[in-house]
Amino acid sequence: MKRLLMASAATAVIASGALADAHGEVKIGIILGFTGPLESITPAMGAGAELAIEEVNAAGGIMDGMTVAPERADSTCIDSAAATAAAERLISSEGIAAIMGADCSGVTGAILQNVARPNGIVMISPSATSPALSTAEDDGLFFRTAPSDARQGVVMTDVLMDRGITEVAVTYTNNDYGKGLADSFAAAFEEAGGTVTINAAHEDGKADYSAEVASLASAGGEVLVVAGYTDQGGKGIIQSSLDSGAFDTFVLPDGMVGQQLVDDIGPDLNGSFGQFPGTDSEGAEIFQTMAAEAGFEGTSAFAPESYDAAALIMMAMHAAGSTASADYAPLIMDLANAPGEQIFPGELDKALELIAAGTDIDYVGATAVELIGPGESAGNYREIEIQDGAIETVRFR
Repeated sequence: MKRLLMASAATAVIASGALADAHGEVKIGIILGFTGPLESITPAMGAGAELAIEEVNAAGGIMDGMTVAPERADSTCIDSAAATAAAERLISSEGIAAIMGADCSGVTGAILQNVARPNGIVMISPSATSPALSTAEDDGLFFRTAPSDARQGVVMTDVLMDRGITEVAVTYTNNDYGKGLADSFAAAFEEAGGTVTINAAHEDGKADYSAEVASLASAGGEVLVVAGYTDQGGKGIIQSSLDSGAFDTFVLPDGMVGQQLVDDIGPDLNGSFGQFPGTDSEGAEIFQTMAAEAGFEGTSAFAPESYDAAALIMMAMHAAGSTASADYAPLIMDLANAPGEQIFPGELDKALELIAAGTDIDYVGATAVELIGPGESAGNYREIEIQDGAIETVRFR
């Protein structure tokens, strides 16, 4: 149910001159790990967010003529100090009014607590999935268009059980994302009757993972679940496992799904499988076409979620008639959920017109957005398998 009447929002748009310069510019920070363990998938994420911004600007901007400018910054994915400094720079030097990001859970939490909350800045992450973020103190400023790994743990369990696999070894990158996902999965898998032979952390950035792989192999398991990063330790664990013959099939959660990993490992990765957030919705298909026209891959992990995150920020600003987070943050949940006229990718101009007219909208977007509880996605997943050197979709869950 809509908590706030969009008619009030329309009034705010009309009166926006008191809150924002109608023909000025508002900046949105795009904070992602453009370097680091996810650097092969973040270009499509950044492009997804910027595609939404370009679409809004082509429609005349928000609040009767205000243009939107993206400002990129590197979260590094793993260095909280560097991510915090990057966010502080965007606020102090660039004057951003919102953050689309960050990407990895640890740096997202650091930015939230050290920068966003003290400065009263909205954050919408497209990919920070740690269950701990569901209960983080956020002053109503933090949202995410990706589901929590509490959900992914259940989905991964279903994927394995449907394949008749009941005994697995688990390795995870030693941070908030890895541990949160590994623990959520282990709990769900064991509740479903499966056995986790070992649940062991690995550190990123090592040249040799033979010792870690030896421990995993000695514990046994039909397959190895690798809750890591596609460009870092997760890839090292897989390569070392293949070199030693410890495992030949790997379960790939969201942080491990990227074409670069498939290209780097080669044919030995064929038959491995996993999942990452995604839908077969009408909006997903539209977004994929738009992304192809813009020159990037629309099915790349978290690219659709990035488009939706940026779109929700801009629509909320437009609805509030203000770029102040305190004014537009309370509208985000309402815009994302029913009831209202459904809005798909490529229809942001229509959304802005409806909002200004006081008409309720239900932003479906590229990921069938439905925000629940503490402002996070209810969650849909794309099950994939590596076949002939490509990431192929098996089904949606």
